[in-house]
Amino acid sequence: MHLSNQTKRLTGVAVPLGALKTQHSIGVGEFPDLVELAHLCKSCGIGLIQLLPVNDSGFQSSPYSALTAFALHPLYLRISDMEEASGFEKKLQELKARFENLPRFAYGPLQDAKLALLREIFQKNKKKIFANAEPGKKLHTWIQQNPWIIDYAVYRRLKDVHHGAHWNAWNYYKEVKDKLIQELWDNSEYKEEHLFWVWIQAALDHQFTKAAQTIRDMGIILKGDIPILMNEDSADVWAHSELFYRDLSAGAPPEPLNPLGQNWQFPIYNWDALEKSGFAWWIHRLRLASRYYSAFRIDHVLGFFRIWATSRKNMSAALGHFVPSVPITTEELSNLGFDDSRIRWLVQPHIPTHELFEAMQGDPTTEAAVRKACAKALTRIGNEELWLFNNAISGEIDIQALDIHHSLKEYLLRAWRNRVLIPQEDKTYYPSWTYWDTRAFPTLSESERRNLESLIQQKRLESEQLWEDQGRKLLSTFLHATDMIPCAEDLGTIPECVPRVLQELGILSLKIVRWTRRWGEWGEPYIPFTEYPELSVCTPAVHDTSTVRQWWETEADREQFRQFINVPYINDRYTPETAELLFSHIMQTRSRFCIFQIQDLLHLSLQWYAEDPEDERINVPGSVNDFNWTYRLPSTLETIQKDETFIAACKRLTSNRR
Repeated sequence: MHLSNQTKRLTGVAVPLGALKTQHSIGVGEFPDLVELAHLCKSCGIGLIQLLPVNDSGFQSSPYSALTAFALHPLYLRISDMEEASGFEKKLQELKARFENLPRFAYGPLQDAKLALLREIFQKNKKKIFANAEPGKKLHTWIQQNPWIIDYAVYRRLKDVHHGAHWNAWNYYKEVKDKLIQELWDNSEYKEEHLFWVWIQAALDHQFTKAAQTIRDMGIILKGDIPILMNEDSADVWAHSELFYRDLSAGAPPEPLNPLGQNWQFPIYNWDALEKSGFAWWIHRLRLASRYYSAFRIDHVLGFFRIWATSRKNMSAALGHFVPSVPITTEELSNLGFDDSRIRWLVQPHIPTHELFEAMQGDPTTEAAVRKACAKALTRIGNEELWLFNNAISGEIDIQALDIHHSLKEYLLRAWRNRVLIPQEDKTYYPSWTYWDTRAFPTLSESERRNLESLIQQKRLESEQLWEDQGRKLLSTFLHATDMIPCAEDLGTIPECVPRVLQELGILSLKIVRWTRRWGEWGEPYIPFTEYPELSVCTPAVHDTSTVRQWWETEADREQFRQFINVPYINDRYTPETAELLFSHIMQTRSRFCIFQIQDLLHLSLQWYAEDPEDERINVPGSVNDFNWTYRLPSTLETIQKDETFIAACKRLTSNRR
């Protein structure tokens, strides 16, 4: 389905697959449940279903921390639909009784229970499954059609052998090549365990493909979510390390509310290595996704243009830089009049002795603690009361590991980040994000500051051209690989080239209502829905935000929003009437797709309101707990289908967008 053929304005629903609940599901949404959701959408006039990522993420409930770019999550397998599950009905009912009535799904325990039952079923049917894996048989053909399964199955077996540990902590097979993986795959000693994972993936693929085709036949678009980055502890990074820069970690630069930036602990791509194979890894990934999806969300599309990267030797992202970027050379600094000692002043943190003592804040152990810290981490400059970090310190992780007083450790971490320029191994430099707020920068003469800032700005402009060229090349290559409709997640501060390239390539941008404002103007007014670009996706909430109900009751400037939509009488308390009124205005958007979270749509009927709106959230960024990513519907889809109030309200809203 090419974008040019999809010009209708559609209403969509966004839902994590695990949130679905039907008469047949066991504790979590499963791939066949998508068909029941599609029937509900058909009744409501909804033409698009958007999912979160559905790849295997192991023990991590976040779908953005997958163990694989290709394999599906075993959690979403409907065991009762498998031919081999005959005779296990009682155990399936026991699972259902244990897990189905929980308010949120029990990610870890449920996954363990389903995998344990699958192992029992596999053992009972092992002879038949082995025979099916022989040349010419169905499972063997599936393996040939899905060559990624070899990396995944070998990785999964080794991960279990090492009790779930990150591959870089394994006793053996940390560093592998294709030949070694193939040898492990061919080893008859491991065949049973490999086939266990193959058998599960083939069943998942069958169920998802069947559900996706049914949805496609119903005229509904199924939209997937493809994260740009890969978890370092994944089959792909383990098996194809040459495609990644593992010494760098992706993240986000510092900002006022997060002065150390964000370090996501994901490696960044080696695009040059990927290009040598014609970007085969990415193209295979997208083509597999197109087996299921007619549209896809490009997570963090900005990362295809440039990505903030920091050394793995650091914990924070404060000393990162954008990749790619044009660096500053030693010759360019010399041409500005900076000799070696002045460059060292800009590059290496200089630590006065008195600041070490001050960091101890009068602690009686000050002198001994300072002496110890200097011996372990610092080198004195001649006879001056001034110190540099010694060669044993190469990053924040080294400082954190020091056995020194915690006050001095915190001081040294701050000092490590206090530099104008960040040196690279090739003797080039990148400016630190806050180079102007450092010890060294204010000490420069006015002309030195002016010349250095001019050079930094010049490099920024040269880098922006790199970003535009890279983004255009990568995205155009990937878009030609399939006929899926591309939808970008382009939030945050973005370079001018990004919207230009997205528009040029026909990629839909993302507009989240609460943040789509004229930020540079007084009062930061909302942008009218009729001014949203047609090539966009409009939504009032996403998985990382509060629901519309929670936003309206606790976060929104309600009076400003009332004025914006010119309806002065909207209730402060969120009700089905409030929801329908807000949604009716949002759906005036020119955006191609207007998508609502399923929780938000359910608020069109009073019976689906949770007592605490916080319970309806999918994820709270910055927190790690059993709550995140485990949202489940308040009732089965079959029961919701019978709610005439809900269906009628949806129809009233969607009828205006057909």
